[in-house]
Amino acid sequence: MEGMSSEHVQPSVLPFVAAQQLVDHHCHGILRAGGDLAGLLNEADGDATADGLPFDSLAGLAFRRWCPPLLGLPAHASAGSYAERRAALGADEVSRRFLGACGLDALCVDTGYAPAGLTSPAETAGLAGATAYEIVRLEQVAESLARNGTGAAEFPEAYRTALSERVAAPAAGTAVAGVKSIAAYRVGLELDGRRPADGEVAAAVSRWLGGAGESGGAQPEGGLPRLADEVLHRFFIWCGADLGLPIQFHVGYGDRDINLHRCDPLLLTGLLRALEPTGVPVMLLHNYPYHRQAGYLAQVFPLVYADLGLATHNVGARATALLGEALELVPLRKFLFSSDAFGLPELYYLGTLLFRRALSEFLAARLSADDMSYPDAERVTRLIGAENARLAYRLDG
Repeated sequence: MEGMSSEHVQPSVLPFVAAQQLVDHHCHGILRAGGDLAGLLNEADGDATADGLPFDSLAGLAFRRWCPPLLGLPAHASAGSYAERRAALGADEVSRRFLGACGLDALCVDTGYAPAGLTSPAETAGLAGATAYEIVRLEQVAESLARNGTGAAEFPEAYRTALSERVAAPAAGTAVAGVKSIAAYRVGLELDGRRPADGEVAAAVSRWLGGAGESGGAQPEGGLPRLADEVLHRFFIWCGADLGLPIQFHVGYGDRDINLHRCDPLLLTGLLRALEPTGVPVMLLHNYPYHRQAGYLAQVFPLVYADLGLATHNVGARATALLGEALELVPLRKFLFSSDAFGLPELYYLGTLLFRRALSEFLAARLSADDMSYPDAERVTRLIGAENARLAYRLDG
């Protein structure tokens, strides 16, 4: 693979897997100032990231094995020496090295969470030599309307208009490829399949802006009550479906803001049945530890797709086992690559590298057992690495 020497990828990686240019269908920008290594290496926060704890994990071990050589350090270099070398090179050079070594062809960048200093989709893709696409977060559009003073009665129509305009006017240098729901973070995934009427939506907006929504409380930015009303999240999803764009759902593993037991994708079954006639692809993101459930849903619903997202680099050396479990039921035309990298350019690199190693080891085992032919293994690599995403998001259309 261009930009990635044999020092960085084990020789056992199948050549066609190493050479495959990837479409990362769910990712984020990186921090121009470089970012906090310990704070961004896992989904914890606060005291859980103190005293180097994130490096004492499979993710941390993988980080120290694979990232130092790109900065001119030996594999397994200490976190301290790595941080010193990283600072000496500067954030721009570090970002260019890691993004340039990923072998990415296109990025679908979620812009819903964009703290100060985060690169734009076009900037992020530019570092990787890739094409940029944007994923619009449904809840962000609603929060923007609320901050602008949109009242409850006019909110349903205002939201439909604003979402349509947002999709038509993407971030500079991109096109909008899809939308995303973070209902999992706010209300869980047990969503009614029924499209809510405008009157129900207006009543829900009154509850939300009055601070009476579930898990009420001010958000860190903007002073709005937490957007945690099941009716509203369901309304946003239906509005996204009306635009005909793929809808991404956060599923499973994430930061401490979620209640993980409410993030099982099987809870979406009723909504998936209701959405099926729209013909809109549904993209289940991350999925761990519910990756087998996601695979089942991708098998039985024709427009449901799945990935492993940020779980791939968080499990480190166990990525091969995790990928094997995720692929047990899912049709190979329904599984996609995603890094869900955020903040650190190293997470793009780890996500792509560990994915390639895992896919290569999975396919090599199938080839050794004569479970598939060599041409089939090459075709599966193309499907999972890029073609499934290009078809589902219509990236070439």
